[in-house]
Amino acid sequence: MTDAPIASRQDGSYPRPQLMRGRWADLSGPWQFLFDDGDVGEHRRWQARWPDDSDQIVVPLPPESPASGIGETGYHRVVWYRRVVTAEERRRGGSTGDGRTLLHFGAVDYRATVWIDGQPAGRHEGGHAPFTLDITDLVSDEGDLSVVVRAEDDPLDAAQPRGKQDWQADPHVVWYHRTTGIWQPVWLEGVPDLHIEQVHWTTDAASPLVTASVRLSHRPAAPVPVSVELFFDGRPLAEIRTTAVERETTIAVEIPLLRNGQAVQDLTWSPDHPRLLDARVHAGTDLVSSYFGITSTRARHGAFLLNGLPCYLRSVLDQGYWPQSHLAAPSAEALRTDVELMRSMGFNAVRLHQEYEDPRFLYWADRLGLMVWAEAPAAYAFTPLAVMRTVAEWQEAVDRDYSHPSIITWVPVNESWGVQSIASDPAQRHFVDALVHLTKALDPTRPVIGNDGWEQVDTDIVTIHDYDADPDRLADRYSEPELLRAAVAGIGPAGRVSVLAGDTDGLPVMLTEFGGISFDPENQGWGYTSASDPEEYWRLLSGILAAVTGASGLAGFCYTQFADTRQETNGLLTPDRTPKLPVEEIRAMVTGH
Repeated sequence: MTDAPIASRQDGSYPRPQLMRGRWADLSGPWQFLFDDGDVGEHRRWQARWPDDSDQIVVPLPPESPASGIGETGYHRVVWYRRVVTAEERRRGGSTGDGRTLLHFGAVDYRATVWIDGQPAGRHEGGHAPFTLDITDLVSDEGDLSVVVRAEDDPLDAAQPRGKQDWQADPHVVWYHRTTGIWQPVWLEGVPDLHIEQVHWTTDAASPLVTASVRLSHRPAAPVPVSVELFFDGRPLAEIRTTAVERETTIAVEIPLLRNGQAVQDLTWSPDHPRLLDARVHAGTDLVSSYFGITSTRARHGAFLLNGLPCYLRSVLDQGYWPQSHLAAPSAEALRTDVELMRSMGFNAVRLHQEYEDPRFLYWADRLGLMVWAEAPAAYAFTPLAVMRTVAEWQEAVDRDYSHPSIITWVPVNESWGVQSIASDPAQRHFVDALVHLTKALDPTRPVIGNDGWEQVDTDIVTIHDYDADPDRLADRYSEPELLRAAVAGIGPAGRVSVLAGDTDGLPVMLTEFGGISFDPENQGWGYTSASDPEEYWRLLSGILAAVTGASGLAGFCYTQFADTRQETNGLLTPDRTPKLPVEEIRAMVTGH
């Protein structure tokens, strides 16, 4: 058994930061690559007889992106990858003795089939969710091994959860180039036969108890010892030992320091004080390093409550897109840089728009103090298949990200995408209601927004999208209680009913999309409002933000958007993350002082 490093003090490169082991090998970098437009690869057994004329791609960057080395944005439904894992990589990331070797994929869009040395290893469907394959029994010696991946991603399938990926040949309006195939990290990991598969941390700032829900790889044949050790700043806080007889074991750990109510704030997580507690979890011979933050989120009394106290949300909408690498981060460092930029501009929260973001981004949000709205990528058709696919991916995403203290709310649907007729179709309303209740069953600790911005049927926060560029109208609309109630109870600014059903009395109201000011000297993009020069941009931005931050009826906001993205040039930054105004000026506008 190799000791796992301290999870909260890593450099942000580990692909699964809340479940770390010391024995792993990163498989990012050059892979062989082929388009298979005729879908002949399986028939010709490319999994065992790889063609000689393949290209090279940089994994995990999508082939549509320039940085991948391919840069082909046309329709390609089927693509193939191959990589030789060397004996040295296997020694670093494979199993020892009676252990198992796991092959992890952060995300493959959309349907993946994997072979090891020509033998089937497994399949997965869902372009934004992780999956793991146990390849132990497919590896016969200590030499090199071949990993082959076939990815199928139908660009015209509107029932696939796709988020901002365009179904048209070229990006248009608010949709961008598609993301095909491998687009999040791939890594090898060595584990014992019985090992820890997942740990969920549940905390409450009002309680001295922390709950660790430990899921094992299988039911143990005999009782197995399990222990949880907690640390803060290197100091031991608590330790508990028990025995697991089932696959899932829930362990309540009391932290003595939290018995003193006056000292609770010394251990809780918040944007101003993003304190993280480290954990080591043992199960039999397995050891993982994890971390969590002690926090609680509620939506009550017209306010968003963080750790029991009102917290005004200053959020920015992030498309999670880079010009050279598209939806995939160009590097682990780029994810940290984005979080740092958001914090430097005065935002304390981010709305991750239409994608499940790389867990390494969530790690930096946890560590640097950025609250996160976790939003699902939408399918565009409402069919039984689209429902099943959306639900499957959503469950996997909530399971993966449950323990990140930065996540403060779940958003399974946005602006009626995929449920365009929700106002008139009871089936679509039932679907959104079901997603809300499913989310609360998986995670009863966080608020859930059923349909952000439009036509809400069940929500813990009333959200409104309003791109009015007139500061006076915005100030009147959201400062006057009567006008605010009218916006909630009637037709919203986008011409849709704000709330279709449900009791909204006492719920906080937030403006979760507004702004969208384009400043694009080259006039190659668009925004909801446009500025022709820096002075006009400053005037428009400062006016809108002053109106919103001064609106006493709102419990928070989300400005559109963080950075220019393809043809959407309404970012506060250019695509390469250069601020359009001095950061200190943006910060003063965002914070209201």
